[in-house]
Amino acid sequence: MDLLQLIDIGGVGGISFVQKKGQNLAIAGETGSGKSTLLKIIGGLAEPSAGVVLFEGERVLAPRERLVPGQPGIAYLSQHFELWHNYRVEEILSYANDMSSDESAELYAICHIDHLLGRRTDALSGGERQRIALARLLVKPPRLLLLDEPFSNLDMIHKDTLKRVIRNIGEQLGITCILVSHDPLDLMAWADEVLVLRNGGVEQQGPPERIYRQPINEYVAGLFGKYNLIGKTFVRPEDIDIVEEGSLEGVVEGVIFQGSYYDVEVRLKNSRVVLRTTNVGIRKGDSVRIALR
Repeated sequence: MDLLQLIDIGGVGGISFVQKKGQNLAIAGETGSGKSTLLKIIGGLAEPSAGVVLFEGERVLAPRERLVPGQPGIAYLSQHFELWHNYRVEEILSYANDMSSDESAELYAICHIDHLLGRRTDALSGGERQRIALARLLVKPPRLLLLDEPFSNLDMIHKDTLKRVIRNIGEQLGITCILVSHDPLDLMAWADEVLVLRNGGVEQQGPPERIYRQPINEYVAGLFGKYNLIGKTFVRPEDIDIVEEGSLEGVVEGVIFQGSYYDVEVRLKNSRVVLRTTNVGIRKGDSVRIALR
């Protein structure tokens, strides 16, 4: 049986998809595309205008149909997570925790908070507070975990830590996840399947690599990074090489340092492309020849 099934959310031709147990599903899209609303509908925290959500074969009830909104077995971590003030972390996590001490210790290690248990909540960074809020949801392990923009407002260190935590939640605890992000590049290495939304509808769905390399339009292509439209084909910057001999000749208009590589803007006869290289010798004004891989 499928873990989750959405049928025509928003009306006929609306959002429909199936999620298997253990499948990492990411929902991407620009701001206002309906990502967070969809996540709340899945969790029983908002009501769809039409359609139905099935969780383990049973309909997810809308908030008006429950005394306390929310679907049993589904946990939702919002963008605006909150912790009680002036409590120690271990006090917060002990509430409603039916796990054994060994199970709790494993969970806290997975969430990378075992060193924070004695700290007070008002002495924590934003990233630490978020991981504690996440662990608090997991002391009663859900069968589906919904994560709404978990990487927003995090610095690179805390973002990398949280990425490891989310991966380990699935691999070590066996919890199926849906993750929403306005930055699809945060999803690429984690997701098994990506759902791209636009104006409340599905623009494209498939494995991350297919969506990255074979976007159906410029909206999807642009969400997943820089691209070149050559003829009717979308070409990523890393798929263009500077070569000794090539049919396309141009002039370098800009070189942008990106850390481990450079983005090079090249003006061709009738167009402009961006390519990616590690060649430190490329300079603005250079004449170059390029070729597609």
